[in-house]
Amino acid sequence: MTTIIVPFHHDERLPDDSLPTTGVTLAPAFPDGDLWTRLTALHSAVADNVAADTAAGGRPAVVSGDCLVALGTLAGVQRAGVDPAVVWFDAHGDLHTEASSTSGYLGGMALRLAMGSSPVTEPLGLRPLAEARAVLVDARDLDPAEEEFLRGSAVTRVPVDAVGADVLPDGPLLLHVDLDVVDAAELTGMKFPAPGGPSAGAVLAAVRRVLDTGRVVAVDIACPWHPARDAVEAADRARVLAELLA
Repeated sequence: MTTIIVPFHHDERLPDDSLPTTGVTLAPAFPDGDLWTRLTALHSAVADNVAADTAAGGRPAVVSGDCLVALGTLAGVQRAGVDPAVVWFDAHGDLHTEASSTSGYLGGMALRLAMGSSPVTEPLGLRPLAEARAVLVDARDLDPAEEEFLRGSAVTRVPVDAVGADVLPDGPLLLHVDLDVVDAAELTGMKFPAPGGPSAGAVLAAVRRVLDTGRVVAVDIACPWHPARDAVEAADRARVLAELLA
């Protein structure tokens, strides 16, 4: 498994020690233009690397600072001729549109963007993900607009403990894990902490059940956290990442 490190939160370069793992680090030059233009360049680089590894028979793992990078991961797998369903572990829904978001935070739109066209998905050549091909895991912190969308959508939403072969779509799978899915009291320092979540052990066990299907074609891990406050916090993050990538 090739690990592709994307040391960015949106288009902001993160400190070198923000993503405590080893692999191929991507740091493309950004073109002039607005945020969408810069994100397209970044996600295209991700897609190119994911496509090459997938086409060669690998199972790439992408580690980044935000959930938007999953768009590049999905586009890359599609470029290699694979159309996966998506299993999305997250404390949040990431189901906003630009119209429904009260904050304008693009990371809160990532899964919804994967299911439709936008200024970043169209240049990537990303084929929209069908709602019925998306499984949202946990998502304990939803805004009213996201709750309303889910009531009328075909997206499957399950708690971490319910993840198993019976709730997963058929065919290949892209596994996305936003590490804020872990309870904020255990994995600290998140940009958007959500209390009352599952333990790291429960999340890892659910991830293993998805991997045990043998159908995961790529793994995408988002680490939207502030710089580690001390060695203990840094070690906790490195341990969880290592276990996910093992």
